[in-house]
Amino acid sequence: MTSPPSSILLQRLKVLCSVCTVKGMSAACLARLARCSGPRVGRNGLFQMFVVPVPSQQDSHLQYTVSRRQLYSPSEQRHSNTRFDADGSGRPTTWDSFGIWDNRIDEPILLPSSIRYGKPIPKVSLSKVGCASLIGGRKENEDRYQVSQMTDNILYFAVFDGHGGPEAADFCEKYMEKFIKDLLSEEPNLESVLTKAFLEVDKALTKHLHFSPTVLGINAGTTATVALLRDGIELVVGSVGDSRAMLCRKGKALKLTVDHTPDRKDEKERIKKSGGFITWNSLGQPNVNGRLAMTRSIGDFDLKKMGVIAEPETKRVTVHPVHDSFLALTTDGVNFIMNSQEICNVIHQCHDPKEAAQRISDQALQYGSEDNSTIIVVPFGAWGKHDKSDTSFSFSRNFVPSSRWA
Repeated sequence: MTSPPSSILLQRLKVLCSVCTVKGMSAACLARLARCSGPRVGRNGLFQMFVVPVPSQQDSHLQYTVSRRQLYSPSEQRHSNTRFDADGSGRPTTWDSFGIWDNRIDEPILLPSSIRYGKPIPKVSLSKVGCASLIGGRKENEDRYQVSQMTDNILYFAVFDGHGGPEAADFCEKYMEKFIKDLLSEEPNLESVLTKAFLEVDKALTKHLHFSPTVLGINAGTTATVALLRDGIELVVGSVGDSRAMLCRKGKALKLTVDHTPDRKDEKERIKKSGGFITWNSLGQPNVNGRLAMTRSIGDFDLKKMGVIAEPETKRVTVHPVHDSFLALTTDGVNFIMNSQEICNVIHQCHDPKEAAQRISDQALQYGSEDNSTIIVVPFGAWGKHDKSDTSFSFSRNFVPSSRWA
């Protein structure tokens, strides 16, 4: 097998070195670990190595001489020897400025992704993800959620908030991931994958209810908010209804979804053009045809001709481990009581995502939510970096029961 030219070797080493700068180890060490340890490299117990190019007498390629010395402790602040500009500030990177090594979640670096994108990308472990779902004041919990490793490099997170019975939410929980996974084999664009998957799941639910006469809830429906994380850095969210996705960046809430409600001008126009109409209930909440408090959903087939659609709005963002603390998916039992920044602030006070998810769902119930309350908290590189946020709440706007049925 022919060896790659020395220019390509040097280019690869530069990328490896940039990834390793924050880690405090050299490309030679990382390459050797990659051969011995597979795609993930841990952060503890490693040695720093120096790579010195030495011209070979036998061929035109470069050989490398390696020297070794013990690393400093990760808790010590230490400037790197090169200017890996992790946060775009132009300042040398330190352990603390990267963020992840000084918090309470210790995760390895995803080596292939880090090399591909030219910066350190920490692994997101499903075991660290926090999930909670409470029934609240309802007779039944119609919320569903799911967290899984969909493929080798894609993680799947989803919440479904059912109404008119759990049938639609149950169907999405069972089949949404499968539809997405099947589409991934032919479509690399994750936004397109989510759009197609939502529409196909909606069609499949129609057939399921039609050919299952014993199934109750023929007019059942559900929200759907799905997040796909590829290579630990590419985050794509698709949503219908009023369940939400939010990214916490630099301690501030960054909304990734917009509720599909009849008071949105664009949504209202579509409903009216399709022959539907908007009414308001006794609490001042708008409803489609006096029944449904959202303009997009999976299911609700009696309102499809009235402009209620299953096509999601999608959003793609790049995760910045230096600045991004977590992703949160929530149903309206949480959203009716706490706004995005309040959720962000409460989670910052928590030791880990599991505690955060439980605390948010508990507080939604304590503060008056009568609906099912569900949340997923996915930690990113800056988890714990903004744990001193002030927590304040504004309750006056939300002490009303949430309802999809007038």
